[in-house]
Amino acid sequence: MGSLACSIAILVLFVIALQTEANRLSWHTPLKKEYKSYFDSFPHSLLDDDTKESLNGSLSQVPQSANKEPVRKAFPTPAQKTVPLQSQKKQAPVKPVKWRFPKRPEIPDEPTVTVIPKLPEPVNSVAAKCGAADVQVEVHRDFFGTGQLIQPADMLLGDCAFIGEDLSAQVLIFESELHKCGSSLQMTEDELVYTFTLLYVPKVLPGTSIMRMTNATVYINCHYQREHNVSSEVLTPTWVPFTATKVAEEVLVFSLRLMTDDWKFERASSAFYLGDLLHIEASVIQYNHVPLRVFVHSCVATAVPDMNASPRYSFIENHGCLIDAKLTGSRSGFLPRSQDDKLRFELESFKFAPQYGDDIYITCALVATGVSVSDHKACSFVNDRWTCADGMDARCVCCDSTCGTGT
Repeated sequence: MGSLACSIAILVLFVIALQTEANRLSWHTPLKKEYKSYFDSFPHSLLDDDTKESLNGSLSQVPQSANKEPVRKAFPTPAQKTVPLQSQKKQAPVKPVKWRFPKRPEIPDEPTVTVIPKLPEPVNSVAAKCGAADVQVEVHRDFFGTGQLIQPADMLLGDCAFIGEDLSAQVLIFESELHKCGSSLQMTEDELVYTFTLLYVPKVLPGTSIMRMTNATVYINCHYQREHNVSSEVLTPTWVPFTATKVAEEVLVFSLRLMTDDWKFERASSAFYLGDLLHIEASVIQYNHVPLRVFVHSCVATAVPDMNASPRYSFIENHGCLIDAKLTGSRSGFLPRSQDDKLRFELESFKFAPQYGDDIYITCALVATGVSVSDHKACSFVNDRWTCADGMDARCVCCDSTCGTGT
């Protein structure tokens, strides 16, 4: 009963509050019927007669308004604004983007000093001894001092061939009477001078169409000995740097350049003397691509800018075999590779027969492959065996026969 009395008391206070609010307004609402019906809904067994009369009396004092407008319509409804709920999640720290669009590699500035070909130094490769009735001449087979041995049949004393050879010293021996082998006689007031002419007339190298020597003449005088070595004339090959650009899904730039002796810059001059080494660098510039390794599959030299012209000399063939040293005994060969995108090789200078002039054009086929691809090679013939610039000599075993497309 105590709980019920408290509930009724609260209801009474609520009704009084509503009545006070209604008196403050200019209209009244019919609360009596609504609250009466509300109290009628309570079980009658829970309310005693005094409580019922008290409640009915309170409700009967609520003023009746002529306006029958419901209470819920009389009070203004406050404006409501719907605020969408936003779920917030704690984001993990964002890693900074490290990738950048690849930039074109910077090319070092070339020196402003003009490179002047070094003049060949005279060598003492001819010796003569004049006797009372004859002359003896010795000629070293390294006639120009370049390490390239001459062929004995290409050297003549006038119209006479050599009569002997010292194999250990690599010396050709000539001997003639003073009035033979095309000698000439000059008479002065005090002496007779017999003059002999030592001629070197090289031929094209066997199996090729090139020459690594030029004509030379040495005059030998008796009783006055004078040596004169006509050094090779300067070669002026027309060196046109090769640059090809392939654009597809990636960008690759191939280049074939003639370099200075220290390999730092592109060589400004394209003039060489016989016996000089040409420093040639093949490279590929890679942009947005996986690491690549460049190879030289073939190289051919011609006297005109046509790789199919005749005469032509193929010094790299068989998909990467540099055969020049094996054919001619030269110092040509690949250098050990220091960078995957560059391949360097040295080629001993040469020329074609005199009727074709001194210009030389070199055309090479370059290939770039992935570093992991193992079916390409760069082979040189050194000390009577094949070696590979990448250290894998087993790839060069086919250079003496026929190599496949990529081996």
